[in-house]
Amino acid sequence: MPTALITGASRGIGRAVAEKFAQNSYRLVLNSFRSKEKLNALAKELAATYHISCLPYAGDVSDPVFVAELFQKANEAFGGIDVLINNAGIADIGLFHEMSVHRWQEMINTNLSSVFYCCRQAAPHMIRKKSGRIINISSVWGIAGASCEAAYSAAKGGVNAFTMAIAKELAPSNIQVNAIACGAIDTQMNACLSAEEQKALEDEIPCGRYGTPGEAAELAFYLASSPAYLTGQIIKLDGGWI
Repeated sequence: MPTALITGASRGIGRAVAEKFAQNSYRLVLNSFRSKEKLNALAKELAATYHISCLPYAGDVSDPVFVAELFQKANEAFGGIDVLINNAGIADIGLFHEMSVHRWQEMINTNLSSVFYCCRQAAPHMIRKKSGRIINISSVWGIAGASCEAAYSAAKGGVNAFTMAIAKELAPSNIQVNAIACGAIDTQMNACLSAEEQKALEDEIPCGRYGTPGEAAELAFYLASSPAYLTGQIIKLDGGWI
């Protein structure tokens, strides 16, 4: 039975991804930072519903010491990770020149450095096995950039470049690395927008609606079992928006 580790799993896209993989009999390691109770409840629910093993482990993946601990626990429980989904992330809206250095560093550490820390821990086991999948949840703003979201755009642009770079490094070991560049997905991350702003954004999208966490989960699961020749790709999931 394969094992998947999902960061930012307590809600939104991460929760939908966890449920999709649970439905398909994956053992799960679920991580969240600020939603420990929700994380534990989700793990219990998925284990009972789908009869899988599920290890919740709360903590901050922007801390490399915690990430090493997370993977140690995963290795002890399941003997290694077959699929890594880097989904943890935070957003911030505001003028870049008014952003504090602390907030900039927090955005970069949570959205980009965490991906490096997790991939660095996952890679040795995958290299030994000569198999593995890494799926990074990114954003179209990492491709196009967004006004008043400079730090978020920079971090997601870094995720995209990092994805393409390590895909080349890991391809000889039969490890596929891809990213999903999400557009406007209907999650709590959009709660900072007013109803008028949300409607205006929706009107810009050719599909005429926001994407759903379930659609992102479907694509993530496809990438976990897609042809081995598909690697190093930044796949937009945005309804034709960008």
